[in-house]
Amino acid sequence: MAKIVGVAFPIPKQFMDRFFKEGKDVFIKPATVWKELKPGMKFVFYQSRKGQGFVGEAKIKEIKLIDDPMEVFKMYGDRVFLTKEELKGYIKSQEKWKSGWKSRGQQKKKLWMAIELEDIKRYDKPIKPKRFVPVGGQYLRE
Repeated sequence: MAKIVGVAFPIPKQFMDRFFKEGKDVFIKPATVWKELKPGMKFVFYQSRKGQGFVGEAKIKEIKLIDDPMEVFKMYGDRVFLTKEELKGYIKSQEKWKSGWKSRGQQKKKLWMAIELEDIKRYDKPIKPKRFVPVGGQYLRE
């Protein structure tokens, strides 16, 4: 199988300028497609909804797994691409999916991941992916 060189995650168009114009460099979401990621790998921004396509890339500086996603603000402050209120809404929207797994009859809390980015670049024009990028993201292979 081809070597994993990075990841692509879908991000709604209304949030993209936060990375490219406002200097936000911390991405957060429930922990999906992360086990093979390492610092130095590529992070590709997939713009979902309007104007779909790959719109930019960055290098992964650090990946942290956290139990409480609100802790990300203590770690990174206003570098997080979502506001506290937006993240609270996102957390609430995830609850309906009963995130997590069961062990010995008890529901385990799902981990969240914070990915710190560096060398963020926007492409001149969106690039259409060869395959659909699922909501959980997908690995990029050579």
